[in-house]
Amino acid sequence: MTADRIDPREYVIDDDATISDIDLEAEEFTLRDGRRLTDELAKELAAQALGEIRRRNLIPGRKSLSGDGSHSPAIRVRVPAQLRRQAENRAAADGVTLSE
Repeated sequence: MTADRIDPREYVIDDDATISDIDLEAEEFTLRDGRRLTDELAKELAAQALGEIRRRNLIPGRKSLSGDGSHSPAIRVRVPAQLRRQAENRAAADGVTLSE
C-alpha cells in the first residue's frame, strides 16, 4: 500500500466515539502520516475508501432473478421478426435491455 492510500480497515469507530463536523480551514487535523487534512484531501480519501469498499463487494454478473442469489439460467429462443420488434419496443419503454 502506498503512503497516499488509507486502508479503511485500519479505522474502527467504537461505540464511545464522538463524531462531529469540523471546519478544516479553521481547525487543524493531522493524519497518522503527518499530512494536514484539508477539504480537498478529505474528499479524495472518502472517494478512495468508497471505491475500495465497492471493489471488495463487487460480484460479477447481474443480480439473481429469483432473488435468493442463485444463478438465473439463460435460455435462447427463436421468434418471428415482428415479435422481436415488439419485445425490443417493450424493453425500451421499460428502460431495460432486451435480455432483461
